[in-house]
Amino acid sequence: MTGTPRISAVICTYNRDKYIRRSLECLAAQSLDPNLFEVIVVDNRSTDQTASIVKDFIANHNGNNFRYVYEENKGLSFARNRGMKEAAAPIVTYIDDDAEAVPGFLEAIVRFFETHPDAKGAGGKVVPVYPETEEPRWMNKYLNGFVGRIDFGNETKQYTEDMKYPAGCNMTYTKDILEQAGGFNNHLTFRSDDKYIFFQVRNLTDQIYYLPDAQVFHNIDAHRLSFDNFKKLFLKTGNEEKVRLRSEGSSLGIVKKFFELLFKFGASLLLYLVFMLKGQEIRGRYLVFAQWFTFRGFLKKSVFVR
Repeated sequence: MTGTPRISAVICTYNRDKYIRRSLECLAAQSLDPNLFEVIVVDNRSTDQTASIVKDFIANHNGNNFRYVYEENKGLSFARNRGMKEAAAPIVTYIDDDAEAVPGFLEAIVRFFETHPDAKGAGGKVVPVYPETEEPRWMNKYLNGFVGRIDFGNETKQYTEDMKYPAGCNMTYTKDILEQAGGFNNHLTFRSDDKYIFFQVRNLTDQIYYLPDAQVFHNIDAHRLSFDNFKKLFLKTGNEEKVRLRSEGSSLGIVKKFFELLFKFGASLLLYLVFMLKGQEIRGRYLVFAQWFTFRGFLKKSVFVR
């Protein structure tokens, strides 16, 4: 590579030898000039074959600027912050280690930021795919967050409150705004870090956009769909929501979130009846499970040190 790249693609990975090679292949096949981007793989203490697969891939792709770094501190936010620190480009985009970017992914992001110099953040479209099974019968729009599904249509638009926030498997921010926002919250080790950074950035600027052409396919394997993992993720989501709010010093926010989650659990019971009347009882059942586990996770004691 010659000169400074325009965008740094960061993949934070942990024990993903099943999909990491394909994720790298998709980035190597980008339509954007290879001289304009770099790829940084942050290994967050993997114990499987992830490291050897990544290093082998890099050794066989000398024409691309791929780098491997090892982050000793365990936790997704530590890995994301390491990627931010390592990034040489003014734009930093994060995709998951089980995500496959379409060929025009990086080009769409760079083109948008070049034509919108005030933009500070963006989130693209995320389409879940199921390589080991079909989409489960219990999946419904209220559980889109579980598989990271993001689809607000095919028009570029500014993020609004009803759109929530860019999913962590496809989110982009300028490096300077990430630094101004203080980076990712290292107390959030597994969930909610994408939500945290969105709100921190939004406190500084509203120039955050949805880019439909910056699309990734998100591989959802059979393990992710297991009931034990489903329960674990929603318990963790609730618990790290409390951590996120405590890190912001928002006692009122914690109280408001308690009643919000309680309301959502009650609403899920009503929706269960609606689904049951439609002959879709299993969809309603899993929605109730999701809200109940999130509420339980929120009530659990959280580990947080200022």
